[in-house]
Amino acid sequence: MNALVSIAVHSGAVSAPDPIGIALRPSLALPRVTFVVPTLNEAKNLPWLLPRIPNWAHEVIIVDGRSTDDTVAVARRMREDVKIVMEPRRGKGAALQAGFRAATGDIIVMLDADGSMVPEEAIVFVSALMAGADLVKGSRFLQGAGTDDMSLFRMLGNQGLTGIVRLLYGGSFSDLCYGYIAFWTKHVATLHCDCDGFEIETLINVRALKNHLNIVEVASFEAPRISGASNLRPIPDGWRVLKTILREKVFSPVSLVAYGYP
Repeated sequence: MNALVSIAVHSGAVSAPDPIGIALRPSLALPRVTFVVPTLNEAKNLPWLLPRIPNWAHEVIIVDGRSTDDTVAVARRMREDVKIVMEPRRGKGAALQAGFRAATGDIIVMLDADGSMVPEEAIVFVSALMAGADLVKGSRFLQGAGTDDMSLFRMLGNQGLTGIVRLLYGGSFSDLCYGYIAFWTKHVATLHCDCDGFEIETLINVRALKNHLNIVEVASFEAPRISGASNLRPIPDGWRVLKTILREKVFSPVSLVAYGYP
């Protein structure tokens, strides 16, 4: 009891306050969270990544099919419960589509395999979803965020593309081309991902805006790739992103039946 209140009570000046009847649960159950990790020759990076995926994960899906190293074998060795999905089509977008179809969790978290995204940050994304967001995207340009893996050229390109999306679609994105994204699995059909390349991240963000989903950005730090070379090609992939932004402003997605949804 506060000292002043204690003195007042004992002197008869006031009555002791009644206890507040709030019963707090000892723990809060998380939804089932699926981590979808597209890979292409990431055998040297998975020993860092997979052990750091939180133990509360419902499932971890590695989507491969074109690796020429021991990516799949390393994944199985590092995590016995890993789910391997083989996707022969080329591209990050194709891999993520396959991972989305295989997911059984309530929430999907997209995570790169190169070590640039910190798996422990996923709890921030999940918390925002549990607080009411439909989709949560990481930003390297919010207070508390940052990047050690982005050239000035890529940064300027990202800022330009982000500005175009804000102009054409509204919203307040601070970072468009960053793939640390989480969303409720029920929105897979709404987002209707139908592209095969790196532009899938932009497509998801733009379609979330077009469908008026509740989008939240959270601070995220991007570290340098641990090993190997990035498959991103700034100019060709930037051009694909720009075409995706403009196309989505003019055209609506094709029927979801073509994507396997009723």
